[in-house]
Formats: sequence, C-alpha cells, structure tokens
Amino acid sequence: MSQGLPGDAPLVHDLIGIGFGPSNVAMAIALSEHNTRVGRQEAVTAHFFERQPSFGWHRGMLIDDATMQVSFLKDLVTLRNPSSDYSFLCYLQSRGRLIDFVNHKNLFPLRVEFHDYFEWAAAKVDDMVSYGHEVVAVEPVLRDGVVEYLDVTARSGTETVVHRARNLVIGTGLRPIMPDGVQRSARVWHNSELLAKVESLDGIDPTRFVVVGAGQSAAENVAYLHRRFPEAEVCAVFSRYGYSPADDSSFANRIFDPSAVDEYFTAPTDVKRKLMAYHGNTNYSVVDIDLIDDLYRQAYQEKVLGTERLRFLNVSRLTGVEDRGDRVSAFVTSLVTGEETTLDADVVVYATGYSPADPAGLLGPVAEHCHRDEEGRVRVERDYRVTTDPELRCGIYLQGGTEHTHGITSSLLSNTAIRVGEILDSILGRRPAPEHGAPRPIADGIGSVR
Repeated sequence: MSQGLPGDAPLVHDLIGIGFGPSNVAMAIALSEHNTRVGRQEAVTAHFFERQPSFGWHRGMLIDDATMQVSFLKDLVTLRNPSSDYSFLCYLQSRGRLIDFVNHKNLFPLRVEFHDYFEWAAAKVDDMVSYGHEVVAVEPVLRDGVVEYLDVTARSGTETVVHRARNLVIGTGLRPIMPDGVQRSARVWHNSELLAKVESLDGIDPTRFVVVGAGQSAAENVAYLHRRFPEAEVCAVFSRYGYSPADDSSFANRIFDPSAVDEYFTAPTDVKRKLMAYHGNTNYSVVDIDLIDDLYRQAYQEKVLGTERLRFLNVSRLTGVEDRGDRVSAFVTSLVTGEETTLDADVVVYATGYSPADPAGLLGPVAEHCHRDEEGRVRVERDYRVTTDPELRCGIYLQGGTEHTHGITSSLLSNTAIRVGEILDSILGRRPAPEHGAPRPIADGIGSVR
C-alpha cells in the first residue's frame, strides 16, 4: 500500500477506465463532450487501458448476415445526447450511407456495420486509451489514514506503467462460459471464437458439426455452419422441444427503459426475482422469430427432398465430449428415455453463454474495502458505484456485473448511453474542489513508468 509521496507520484486522473469495449468507449465520448463544453480548467482527466491491440467487440460472432437485436437509436450516445457528433447517424453520414440506410426502412443494422460504427467512434477518442495494455494491479494510496487514490498498473510487453486515479470505471465485458470439465481445443470451440476457428478448417471438408445451446448465438451458429459448409451435417442439441422466440414486443421492451432501472433498483428482492422470471425471455436463451422460421423452413425442405443435413436433437443434453485430435465424439443423452447417442464430429461448438468478470479479481487489496450482500455479490449503489468502507474515498464504478442490482440491462447496449451519463454525473458531484484555489492539474496520459 503506497503512501503517495508527492515527490515521485504520477499525475492524478479523475478517472481511469479498465477495458475499452462499447461501454467505456461511450464513457470516453461522454467525457469528451463534457470537456468540450466546460473548457480545460474544468475538464475531467481520464485514461483507459485495453488489453486488445485494437478495438474489438465479439469479433468471432460477426457473421455476415447477423443483425443487431437493438434499435440503432440505442447507440453509444443518442439516448443521452440526440445531437451528438458520435451517433450512428453521423457515422452513416461519414460513410456515405445515410440515405441508403433510411431507404432500407430497418431499425436493426447488420452486426458487422454496428461494429464498424463502434470502431469509428473509438477512433475519435483514441487519445484517451492505451491499447495492448493489460491492467495487472490496483493498489490503494493512503493519505491521512484514508485511501485517497488508486494506483493502476498496466503492462504492455516488457513495459509497465502506473497511473493514479480518483475513480475507476470497470468495463471489462463478459467471459465465455464452458461446462464444467470441458476444455476448449482445436475441435471444441466456444461460439465467441467461431469465425476465427472456422478459418482453421480451410482445406478440410468437414462432415459434421455439433452445436450446443438454445439461444440466439446457438441458432446463428447452426445457420452459418449449415450455409458455410454445404456438404456437412449440422446437429443442434438442446434440452427444449425447439428454439423459444424472443419477446421483443413494445410493452415487454420497457424492461430496457432507463426508468425500469430505477424501478428494479428500488424493488424488494422477491420482486426483483419475479421481474427477471417474467422478462428473461426478452434476452436469455431466446431466438429471433425470423431466424427460427428460417431454420424450420430449411429443415422441412430437406426432409421433403430427402437430403437432411440439418438435424435437431431436442429434449436432449450433451453429456460428454472426447477430443481425439483429428475428430471429436459427442455423447448426447435423451432427457426422456435416457438413451445415449454418440455423434462422431469434426467440431463441437458450445454456445453456452457468458458471465461477467468479478471485479474483485482486478482490485486486489482494494477489494477488501468493497461490501458484498448475503449472496456474496458486490453491493452497488444506484449510480453504479460500488459500496465501500468510508476510508476508501475513491469511486469504483461498474459497467456490467450489476444485473442483481440494476436489472437485465446491466451488460446490454440498451442503456449504455444513459448509464455513462449517470456515472459521469456521480463523479462530477463528488469531485473535490481544487486545493487553495489552485487550478486543476491536467494529466498528460503518460503516467509513471517502471
């Protein structure tokens, strides 16, 4: 624990962001717009670290015909600032496609297009980010017996840099989930790496794929592999009778409204559970109805023609895999009869979802100051600030991992623009005044080097 000696301390940032995915790109944009309004002396100083060498968002799932499941108006800025220069519409204008998009009469862009929008927006604020830097430590800095600052250590190759902050904003995204005991390999994939792994099959003529899961990603994987490998059989394994449609009706979509976050946050625990049970089918283990219809139509057509390449092993579970190097055996058990079927396949793809990273894994000794609820989850205030001991004066804000306190939108794009505005307001409201009337120091984004 550092005592924060002033002689060798790095400049203090108002905010350091860990991760630079869509949520923290939106945070950087909100900061940039704020700083443009208020001028240099009242600017919020900030820096972000991203371990990837460049911006990337679920690149392994950028299937050419996959569309977004949220309106383009739920971009990084519009719900917070409809006149922003960082909006999806401004992006379209810069690419020369605004009129074409309007004529398309579609609220849901291609996923590859929205990723390009994210890259475009990230590039406009890339003076705030160090790519290729992984945060390896967060250390508390004591002053007068309290933790006044946090030292964030990031590593890039052999170089290590230390930046000091009054606040952290953690936006490290989600981690792929694999079933217990199953390891990823050249033949056993998680859907997050689909497109990268498919490239390794060039020159190979696969005969069978097995896809596990019943959600949107699983269905997209099935459709893509069936189209990409016209000679291969694609077997979908799930415990339901069929894919369940996502409820994207107008009333149900109110669960993603900013006001729904307020209601969820203040609701009693039993009501929170009920709301998740009622509206989980807006987001979890559900599939767009158009894709369901397309897959059923294809399966029926193949049955009529007697060339069935698309197989659905429903009411079943994949109970084991055996990776033999050149092939993989998938063991599928019927939930009704208990009968086991062995599928000899080239690849097994697990579309088994994601989980948020526990911020405690990054915070090190700082985590000891963070409060948890009776279920061991981090306590989070309405402004997304982690509840901490009073001697920790720094703010730790979460962009994700707050579903238990803020509802379904915790890690989704629907409220990103609003959320970053609320975090910025919280930081500004708690910001210390300059000491003895001195101007605020302007951090140069370099930090100290070890």
